[in-house]
Amino acid sequence: MENNLSAMRSIDKYTLFREKYPVFYYRGFDIEATQEEILLTFRFSVPGLADFAPQWTLPKPQNPICDIHGGIFRRLVFSLGLVELISYWKIACPPKVMIECGKIGKEQVMWWKQQYLSGLGEFFYRNDIPVSFDDFMEIESEGEDFTQPCLDEQLSLNGCLIPVGGGKDSIVTLTLLENMRQDSYCYVMNSRGATDDSALTAGYRPDQILAIHRTLDQNMLDLNRQGYLNGHTPFSALVAFSGVMMAVLYGKEYVVLSNESSANESTVQGSNVNHQYSKSFQFEEDFDRYVREYIGCPVHYFSLLRPWSEFQIAAYFSSLKQFHPVFRSCNAGSKTNSWCGKCAKCLFVALILTPFLDDGAITEIFGREILEDESLVPILRELCGETPEKPFECVGSREEISAAMVLGIQRRNQKGQPLPALLRYFMTTAAFSAAQQQPVRYFDYYQQQNLLPPAFAERMRKETKALKERFARYFSC
Repeated sequence: MENNLSAMRSIDKYTLFREKYPVFYYRGFDIEATQEEILLTFRFSVPGLADFAPQWTLPKPQNPICDIHGGIFRRLVFSLGLVELISYWKIACPPKVMIECGKIGKEQVMWWKQQYLSGLGEFFYRNDIPVSFDDFMEIESEGEDFTQPCLDEQLSLNGCLIPVGGGKDSIVTLTLLENMRQDSYCYVMNSRGATDDSALTAGYRPDQILAIHRTLDQNMLDLNRQGYLNGHTPFSALVAFSGVMMAVLYGKEYVVLSNESSANESTVQGSNVNHQYSKSFQFEEDFDRYVREYIGCPVHYFSLLRPWSEFQIAAYFSSLKQFHPVFRSCNAGSKTNSWCGKCAKCLFVALILTPFLDDGAITEIFGREILEDESLVPILRELCGETPEKPFECVGSREEISAAMVLGIQRRNQKGQPLPALLRYFMTTAAFSAAQQQPVRYFDYYQQQNLLPPAFAERMRKETKALKERFARYFSC
């Protein structure tokens, strides 16, 4: 069948698989604890196709703040399984999802269907599969009652849990919250060089880095290779539920994300398709409500950088020289802790830093003259809005990328420096002409739609003002 699948269109596979595999089962989840670790195993099944048992390994505190076999923690583990299942459901997209290990109410069903549909927007779009809210999935549930929040578990919480991915955004958050470092932890999923190096460079001790290991089921990987449906899933939703779960274990009051306002922009113009949906404010707001109303968890989940754009984050990060050798954002080079220097993520980071760093500093970061690589012109066109689609990566908005390049060009001209090839090309585009209208407006930017607690919001407003003043000598702010 493998050869036949490789020749089929995705929409034909979708129709065939839904007929052949009509039900996806969430069979259950297991929580096993040793003295040092907690092992979570989720059990999914598509009858006639495969069974799946992905696992998560969590570091266990000496004295967990919560009951790991009941209450809030158990509700969070069950919910984490509801996010994890989507990676396995998309293999064949069965029309019915049967949850056997937990009962959820009608409003919860609607909530999860909306998260699945929005989180899989890129998957359906790139596979050219038309779907609607009503027809893509039906959810039924039975078993343990998870329709009501846990209200009888009182938790003593303080400090922050900060997810760290190794890129500039989480580094900026670590730096902004350095005064809270003593009472905080870094949260890392599937640790790699840049994640640990970022936390250590920020002054966190090794015992303040909580490393979780997530293991994908081999059956899923085998089916992907055989030609079954594959594509992007909402990874940040996993970070959300697992982050709150770890905060409950370790008694942290806040889970502080590093998602910026730019994540709200759709990847495909004129649509709701957003590669970064689970980093968007819409997801953040929906998730916060779900945790309060259906889990009863007092942990506050929010993104510190939500008021800012990627432009402001790059401006702030540019002065954090100690992190420049250790940060990494390249997905292609993640396994080797390197920059590939050829992908959209690498080029985006280079372009957004052009107003703030000289070409030599940018070359030192990437290990090559990335701004001289004319083979990257097609990616540049996508990034600045010359095409209907942005790259399907976590990148900034079209307008702020263009504004960054305009200011990068101005700064090089003022210093009498030659322009690299990609900036020279950008000057020939319509995006360049449009972006010359007040490019410095991003220094004043502050997204009011956010969930920041008052003390954190006050800090971000002060930092916004200070950031503008810092760069006023370079640009006409």
